[in-house]
Amino acid sequence: MTTLDRRGWPLRALWAMCAAMCLGSAGLADEAPFYRGKRLTVLINFAASGPTDLEGRLFAKYLARHTAGEPGFVVQNMDGAGGLVGAQYLGEAAPRDGTLLGYLTGAAWRFSADPDKWRVDFRTYEFIASQTSTTIHFVRTDVPPGIKEAADIIKAQGLIAGGLSADASKDLRLRLGLDMLGVPYAYVTGYRSSPPARLAMQRGEIHMYSESPPAYRAVVEPTMVRTGEAIPVFVDDVVDGPATSPQLDGLPILTLPSLYKKVKGTLPSGPLWEAYRTIYETNATLTRIIALPPGAPKAAVEALRSAIEAMAHDRDFADECMTSIGFVPDYVASPSRRDEIRRMLVVPQQVRAFIADYTREVARR
Repeated sequence: MTTLDRRGWPLRALWAMCAAMCLGSAGLADEAPFYRGKRLTVLINFAASGPTDLEGRLFAKYLARHTAGEPGFVVQNMDGAGGLVGAQYLGEAAPRDGTLLGYLTGAAWRFSADPDKWRVDFRTYEFIASQTSTTIHFVRTDVPPGIKEAADIIKAQGLIAGGLSADASKDLRLRLGLDMLGVPYAYVTGYRSSPPARLAMQRGEIHMYSESPPAYRAVVEPTMVRTGEAIPVFVDDVVDGPATSPQLDGLPILTLPSLYKKVKGTLPSGPLWEAYRTIYETNATLTRIIALPPGAPKAAVEALRSAIEAMAHDRDFADECMTSIGFVPDYVASPSRRDEIRRMLVVPQQVRAFIADYTREVARR
């Protein structure tokens, strides 16, 4: 006998319909985007208004558009120690639930050079994407006896180079370049970020500094180079010829090997060159690293990787990047990127030891 409800429907059929609806609701809940109803903080490990901040805020703006679930987005700057403070915070104290994402500059070399300085192994972070970049080193034109072209740097007298910290990657490459070229100089460090260092250069307190292409195009070129106050000396690269970075399109700047060959008649070699090349190959390939803390949920990693991949096809992102920083960042966000980055964070002990000794020499000068 079939039992009917008051409307004459078989109860067995109603039970089946309810069960199907419940299962369907559970399935929809399982498929809900990871970030729905959440807020994601993007941590930038350098101060506001610097090159990392310029790129990081563009990144966060368009990541918000492409992250499934439409989470709220907040940008947080945590600078200090050449980016080390923010990079280490991400591994040591940040929540591991996927709600804090690091947009890190310089962290690859800082770890590779001295992994024992890290309480949490950087290789255990959940690397999602990375971006290659380079650095442009520029000098005031009024350094005696006058700098009219890049090759004039070898004639410089009383040169004062400025930087963030003695063990920061771009500072090391600046000093290694000057030492290979045989340029005598003093070195002033301790600037927390690029804006105060650029201000010190404009005041004549330092004569030479380094910037990544976004800040160089947006700030240095229009305010210092076009006015004749400064000229570029060399761009970090290991090739003799045009620089390989697409971020430098349209900028006629010599690579370090090309400048060295122009003034010395041969290509660089020896321990200083090997140190420079090692730092370049580690840091340039991994200039920007996008990462979650160790142990972050797999669903968070996959959601953010998908969002970054979608950004690559966003015309608005490309247009705003060209307007703001002069190039479109190419974030590599493949599923294999985590393991690739982990393998790249290993530098031979003998090279690390040489660079450690070279860094300590700063204190003895």
